[in-house]
Amino acid sequence: MVEKKIMRCQWVAKYEVDNVMTKYHDQEWGKPLRGDDQQLFELLTLEVFQAGLSWEISLKKRPGLKLAFHNFDITQVSQMTEKNAIALKENPNIIRNGLKISATINNAHAIKRVQDEFNSFSNYIWHFTNNKIIDNQITTNQDVPAQNALSQAIAKDMKKRGFKFTGPVTIYSYLQGIGIINDHEKNCSFK
Repeated sequence: MVEKKIMRCQWVAKYEVDNVMTKYHDQEWGKPLRGDDQQLFELLTLEVFQAGLSWEISLKKRPGLKLAFHNFDITQVSQMTEKNAIALKENPNIIRNGLKISATINNAHAIKRVQDEFNSFSNYIWHFTNNKIIDNQITTNQDVPAQNALSQAIAKDMKKRGFKFTGPVTIYSYLQGIGIINDHEKNCSFK
């Protein structure tokens, strides 16, 4: 019996199988994430922290970020103070960007407001597509846009609701990560 070869998207092909990027691609990226506001907040926070850096750096700092932000418990993060934010700037286990640290605390407050209105952050983020997955037919990595009309609309709405570091490029990447947009290439075993 011939074992089927695992195919992956081009963007992950350069990484070893045990690399954090390959594991993320295989286990999380593009899998629909619904109903778990804490995990949705975690992935949003990772997107915030990777802005201007690389996704690999953000993933490698994920364990430190989990500890720093109370395992992404939205209520606990929303209760963090400016003193906590200043202390985190000295934490070598995270990306020590004061604006991103403050944005994360701010975004926890924004999520709580969204939860009050939509009953959950999951309901809010999925309502933009009526709970549907956008399954793009990607052939090569070059087919993937940096942003689209959906990410622009969501970024605009999130800005209005007080979110920080959530521009259309960040939001497009976020939508891919949480599976609202499936940008796995057609020949990818994880499509």
